[in-house]
Amino acid sequence: MVHPLGRTSMGRQRIEIRRIDNKERRQVTFTKRRGGLFKKASELALLTGASVAVVVFSPAKHVYAFGHPSVDAVLRSYASVPGEAAAVAPVPVHGGSGGEDVDLLGLRLAADDTGAQVAAEHARMRDVAARIVQAKAGRRFWWEADVDALGEAELLEFFTALKKLRDNVGRHANALLAPQPPPLPLQQKQRRRR
Repeated sequence: MVHPLGRTSMGRQRIEIRRIDNKERRQVTFTKRRGGLFKKASELALLTGASVAVVVFSPAKHVYAFGHPSVDAVLRSYASVPGEAAAVAPVPVHGGSGGEDVDLLGLRLAADDTGAQVAAEHARMRDVAARIVQAKAGRRFWWEADVDALGEAELLEFFTALKKLRDNVGRHANALLAPQPPPLPLQQKQRRRR
């Protein structure tokens, strides 16, 4: 295999699946393969809608977890958690690839909050679309829309569209008002074509 800079490389090689003796190489392989495992789990969850939970314990006794919708939700759906009523402090778990400690409970709450905001925005956009359709039903032209019913983002878009319309109308009017050259007699037209 030829490298872009002209050097030859070994390319992608098949390796024997066995324990790696070199500690540094083992750590690098663990980190890369953990990221690949989490990526595959994420793709599986997104493509199929499956509930997925992956928990990995490193040789250094670190815990890495990925879950869709969350590790806790997947585990709770298949088995009851002993002592669930008791308040237990969340165990620090490492995120997918950064190696830093992550507060999973805080992340889950933030994700739930973001999901609620997205759902509210979708509902608002459906409402705006319905109002636009309703406004179009009684009017002939889009620029007759009820601007009081539009939000800030829609008003900015509406303003931009109105400016574009004004510029197009101005260009068209200027073209119509520009002095036209007098029409050529038929004989001159025929000579020009030759």
